[in-house]
Amino acid sequence: MKRDFLKMLLIAILPICAVSCIDNVPEEEVLPRDAVSFEYFIDQNVEPKYYLDFYIDSDITFKNTSPETTKGEPTWDFGDGTALLTGDSVTHFYAKAGTYKVRLTIGDYKSEHSIMIAPIKPIVKANIADPICEVRSSLVTFDVELPNPKNKPATFSWTFPADTKSASDEDYDTFVGKDINDLPAPVKFSHVGSQQVQLKVKLGDDDLEPALLNVQVAYNQEVPTLYYAVQGGRIMAHKLTGGKQPSGMQISSYDLGVASGQHPFNILFKDSLLYVLDAGKQFYYVNDVDGVLGDGKISVLSKDGSKVQTMITNAGQAAFDDPFYGYIEGDFLYYANRNTGIMKVALTDRDKVYNITDYPYYVRHNHLQYYGVGGLAYGAVSRNFAKINGVWHWSTCHTATATFCFMDDDILKDPVTQGDKNKLPEEGKICEGMKIGAFCYVAKHDKVVFSVMEATANNLCVCTYADWKAMETAGAVNNVAVTFDGKPFASNLDGNLPAVEGTGVESVGICQISYDEVNDCVYFAYRNNGKVTDRYPNTGIYCYSFASGTVTCLIPGVSAYGVAVNNNPSKLF
Repeated sequence: MKRDFLKMLLIAILPICAVSCIDNVPEEEVLPRDAVSFEYFIDQNVEPKYYLDFYIDSDITFKNTSPETTKGEPTWDFGDGTALLTGDSVTHFYAKAGTYKVRLTIGDYKSEHSIMIAPIKPIVKANIADPICEVRSSLVTFDVELPNPKNKPATFSWTFPADTKSASDEDYDTFVGKDINDLPAPVKFSHVGSQQVQLKVKLGDDDLEPALLNVQVAYNQEVPTLYYAVQGGRIMAHKLTGGKQPSGMQISSYDLGVASGQHPFNILFKDSLLYVLDAGKQFYYVNDVDGVLGDGKISVLSKDGSKVQTMITNAGQAAFDDPFYGYIEGDFLYYANRNTGIMKVALTDRDKVYNITDYPYYVRHNHLQYYGVGGLAYGAVSRNFAKINGVWHWSTCHTATATFCFMDDDILKDPVTQGDKNKLPEEGKICEGMKIGAFCYVAKHDKVVFSVMEATANNLCVCTYADWKAMETAGAVNNVAVTFDGKPFASNLDGNLPAVEGTGVESVGICQISYDEVNDCVYFAYRNNGKVTDRYPNTGIYCYSFASGTVTCLIPGVSAYGVAVNNNPSKLF
């Protein structure tokens, strides 16, 4: 009897289990649609095919997609002052570029969308048969694309750089094409650098905005390349021919088409990559109470500017932690912030945001015995730093004005409130009391080229390393100052000081000096900042030659900061 009861109970439970195992699929909810809606597009089957963009003159179809329950006649307002249209599907074109609000009204209901109409611009492309466009030899042809939805008549006026030649070496400075298929003959460029081709188009009765194309024209010999960062961050390149180019050939700079920050004080080059250190908008003292005004970064560029990445950014952090000056050793980049210390970053790091946990100080002021007794103190503003013969050389100014020398073993694990004067690094200090703005040690000559910023004047000096290390007074620079046009380069003549960026304490003068091994020269950027030029050199990129012992202007008129040399010879980059 008991067994029969259990059997009956099991039979009763099974249907319940079967029912409970069936998925409960919710009924799909139909969401309410807008009372009025529409879409717009360009017919892909209509020639010419410019359906991916909405240009001036493009026939755009506007289609009513409102629910059938919305009753009434669709009325279209295209936002450009033209007459209203009615109908479920209408076509309209815009005569001027801009952003317009399109409104569809059906009865008491409305729907509105913004549509952006692009201006018609010619697109120019250069075709080069050779791997690179070599000066005076490579032939270049051109193609042009012109969105022309209404098939208006067009003429094409080409202007080429000075001394451009045809394949038969005839002058070819201009060309006028009667239609889009009437193109210039193949040309050769006579000068090195970014050679600009201009195309002006008259479309119907309208003159379009000119199209500009930079063709990167290579030198005909393999030579080093100078990179420099202009004010505003634009990165440029320049072939270093040592003045040996053929007669009449001009060496202009290449515009890499890349901007990297606002105050790119240093550029470092290694393994075909450029590391650009930008101190951001505010490079001198700012009362950043909340620690959020930082906007500096380190960018990594391929040597031709075709690829740009962020290595580390300080955006939104403390302004004093922006990267100012740098140095590469091995697989690491070291960079100094405004006034506290030096950080260490792996060369492979990308898209990092600075924080003290991930990027602790490699060395900071109070981790050296110099702190408090050797001249180093909080507020010592960083300048250039580098290793010379295994010894760190760190130039600072303001509360500590000297170049402090130390070994890795001299860096203390713990901070000190005051160093021990009996345990100062035996490497000592250089140029105590002198503001060293930038320096470059050239082992081949055992010489240091350095700039001194005294009372905001910028003096360029050259001496042996031993003499530099023994230099004790500011007046000693007069004995090693380099002359330009018979005067010490940018010295403080008769009390008239050149205007500088920043403040008297944190002014920016010559902020980097780089060595060209092939031509045995160093290069640096100098900004006159509007001071009278009969006393001071003009703004430009300058070169000091060890062979001649003289300074010459390589690129006049260029206002720049950081400079770097790619010593691997090449025709282009």
